[in-house]
Amino acid sequence: PIDFLTEDPDVEKLIKGMYKNSKFASEKDLLPILESGDWKKISSLKEDPAFMYMNEFFDIYYEKIRPEYTRLSNRIDSMNSIYVEGLREFVPANYYPDANSTLRLAYGKVEGYSNHDGEVYSFFTTADGIKQKYQPGHADFDLPERLVELIDNQDFGPYADEDGSLHVCFVASNHTTGGNSGSPVINGNGELIGLNFDRNWEGTMSDINYNIDLCRNISVDIRYVLFVIDKYANATHLIEEMDIVQ
Repeated sequence: PIDFLTEDPDVEKLIKGMYKNSKFASEKDLLPILESGDWKKISSLKEDPAFMYMNEFFDIYYEKIRPEYTRLSNRIDSMNSIYVEGLREFVPANYYPDANSTLRLAYGKVEGYSNHDGEVYSFFTTADGIKQKYQPGHADFDLPERLVELIDNQDFGPYADEDGSLHVCFVASNHTTGGNSGSPVINGNGELIGLNFDRNWEGTMSDINYNIDLCRNISVDIRYVLFVIDKYANATHLIEEMDIVQ
């Protein structure tokens, strides 16, 4: 048993105490030990409260949790074909296979859509939308100062559209499913124009019933990717290795 755990059963105090006493909570304290190459110093981390906690956690996980999780997962896998067969009979439709570990090609058009009467969505978003969502200090919507500066100055380099805006994402009528995230989006000339990463909310049912009027996949515009690499990250050496098509 770990004294650090058994002496204080209160979770909040446990966490605070761990952060206070563990070298793993401080890069300044931990890196000199790891980079020293001194095996005695490194071995001393075995007595660190965070290390001991994780050791005990994994002992419990591998002994009590993982075996039952594996058993149930195997049972689910063995019955999955029966479930899919019943689903296809209950809800007749053209079902697409999961894209994980498969070579999968979808065809569609870059186009917006209308979900409700009088409500029309464009096929693209711009960097202006990034600033509209910007909330300093927010876990999801904070922005690096450098990116804010580039957007405020409209400093988009050669990656701006003809209207001067920087396109960030676009939607298309490609059918996507689990495993398609990160897939390249290729135009009719075989050129990379984006990377797929999501579906619109109205299109989440597309695995069961694909509606060409509503279902849209969402991709990041390759121009925005190049902008981040070049203008934001200053990784121009990567840009020089690419064959950029205007």
